[in-house]
Amino acid sequence: MAAAATMAAAARELVLRAGTSDMDEEEGPLEGGPGLQEPLQLGELDITSNEFILDEVDVHIQANLEDELVKEALKTGVDLRHYSKQVELELQQIEQKSIRDYIQESENIASLHNQITACDAVLERMEQMLGAFQSDLSSISSEIRTLQEQSGAMNIRLRNRQAVRGKLGELVDGLVVPSALVTAILEAPVTEPRFLEQLQELDAKAAAVREQEARGTAACADVRGVLDRLRVKAVTKIREFILQKIYSFRKPMTNYQIPQTALLKYRFFYQFLLGNERATAKEIRDEYVETLSKIYLSYYRSYLGRLMKVQYEEVAEKDDLMGVEDTAKKGFFSKPSLRSRNTIFTLGTRGSVISPTELEAPILVPHTAQRGEQRYPFEALFRSQHYALLDNSCREYLFICEFFVVSGPAAHDLFHAVMGRTLNMTLKHLESYLADCYDAIAVFLCIHIVLRFRNIAAKRDVPALDRYWEQVLALLWPRFELILEMNVQSVRSTDPQRLGGLDTRPHYITRRYAEFSSALVSINQTIPNERTMQLLGQLQGEVENFVLRVAAEFSSRKEQLIFLINNYDMMLGVLMERAADDSKEVESFQQLLNARTQEFIEELLSPPFGGLVAFVKEAEALIERGQAERLRGEEARVTQLIRGFGSSWKSSVESLSQDVMRSFTNFRNGTSIIQLIQLYHRFHRVLSQPQLRALPARAELINIHHLMVELKKHKPNF
Repeated sequence: MAAAATMAAAARELVLRAGTSDMDEEEGPLEGGPGLQEPLQLGELDITSNEFILDEVDVHIQANLEDELVKEALKTGVDLRHYSKQVELELQQIEQKSIRDYIQESENIASLHNQITACDAVLERMEQMLGAFQSDLSSISSEIRTLQEQSGAMNIRLRNRQAVRGKLGELVDGLVVPSALVTAILEAPVTEPRFLEQLQELDAKAAAVREQEARGTAACADVRGVLDRLRVKAVTKIREFILQKIYSFRKPMTNYQIPQTALLKYRFFYQFLLGNERATAKEIRDEYVETLSKIYLSYYRSYLGRLMKVQYEEVAEKDDLMGVEDTAKKGFFSKPSLRSRNTIFTLGTRGSVISPTELEAPILVPHTAQRGEQRYPFEALFRSQHYALLDNSCREYLFICEFFVVSGPAAHDLFHAVMGRTLNMTLKHLESYLADCYDAIAVFLCIHIVLRFRNIAAKRDVPALDRYWEQVLALLWPRFELILEMNVQSVRSTDPQRLGGLDTRPHYITRRYAEFSSALVSINQTIPNERTMQLLGQLQGEVENFVLRVAAEFSSRKEQLIFLINNYDMMLGVLMERAADDSKEVESFQQLLNARTQEFIEELLSPPFGGLVAFVKEAEALIERGQAERLRGEEARVTQLIRGFGSSWKSSVESLSQDVMRSFTNFRNGTSIIQLIQLYHRFHRVLSQPQLRALPARAELINIHHLMVELKKHKPNF
């Protein structure tokens, strides 16, 4: 077929070449008018037809005239008739040459025709073959569709079978009891790792069987008996093991925390019992609660009893109050009073018990303290006891939550079942002790110990002791308030006339208050409490009233002021050592001290310089009211004051200095109240007024700088 097509194309090319060569040979310059250099291209102009339609002649003429060839011919002056004849002649010649060429190529044309015919036959056979092939393809496509449908159906069946196989495999794996499981449960000790592994496998199979039984799987009946026997055997071995561990807690001199910690490695044992044998799980839990409850109660009762033996033998009693007189006598059989000891009202080093290092320090060992003949205040014993309680309670709570798989209210209930008797015993002991406790500082320190231990328990995420802390605070706060109220009442009821001889030095009751108040304020600054500040405010008010009552017993105002200044200054100094400078107590006593100091200065300067003081006050009042002109009539008085001061000021200053040193125990305070220089400076300002500026006696004034130099001689170097 390809050969035939090639031959046909060759024949057509040969014909075209022949026609083209003839035309090239005959083609030449047309004869015509002069100036015609190239042949005219008439295109499709038809000039051979003899048929004309007269109606359309004008149209054709106009159309021919518009033709480009015609326009060119007319322009060059060609004779169209001659040109048409020439063209007709050329066409005839070409036609004759073409006929001769066709005659010469007749054999090739005949051969080409035969080839074309053969090609047609070949193409016809190929058409038939392609038709058959098309029909075969259509049948193959239908077969492919059939195979695809069959393949999809087979895939669906395969997936279904695989799914069924997976489900059946899981079911069979969950139901089949391997020999390794049976051997481990029956023969292996419970402490071996393989027993724990197979126990977990047994628990999983038991759960799977229960689930399948609920779905109605009949195959579960085949393995139910085997699993039940294995479960019973496992429960028996686990029960014996855990009870043995619990019974080991009871042995004397045994550290129960070691076997208790070892039980955590086998916490799955109790989970297995909880899921498969609840009666046995309850039995173990009850036995644990009973055993540990007795152990904790016994340990803490013994520890508490031995701990109280290392307390100070002498403790505060109901007569050891702030307002009790030192001269008060007791009965013949009474114990000596603690009024001479500073530990009742003085904090000293006792406050270190609530420092971070001491708060979580190791607990006290009573027999070691007894061997070393060491004694401790109650707050140190309280700290040791409750730190041991806190530490063990946190461990116990976390163990209960982890081993017995409880949380929330259930964990609280189980914890209190274990520790409840111990906590109640501790509360009863504290209540009994507080009934005869009159050491307010010890009780207040215990309150702050509890507040800090409560924060530690919260950080450890152990809320089980919250109720216990509230109960302890409910015992401590009322007792603390009662002791403070007793001290307030003792100060309120103190009769100054029964205190013996009067003395301008600081009173021992005010010293007690200063030490006591500074101790409570310094402790309260760490965790402020408004109720404590209110009680201290009441005590402060009673002490201030007491100081005024004692001061009233002095006959002279000067002695009264000396007593007040000495007591206020002493209390202020003690408070500033421990309390903050901006505390209410410090501010209050600072104001009282300043007021009494100013009054004492005026009282002290009145005998030698009374006239000078009176004149300065009167003159300053007149200047302030704008009546300075009235000072002109005071020239004689001013002159007398200037000359009098100049003649006696040195001896007066010497006498005042000695008097101040005898009157005040605090030399810093005594020297600070000599403010004569300020008075004389005020006198100078008054004399600088225009009304007194021209006074001749001003030349006799003592130079202020000279006065300051002389006063410094009387200032002791401390």
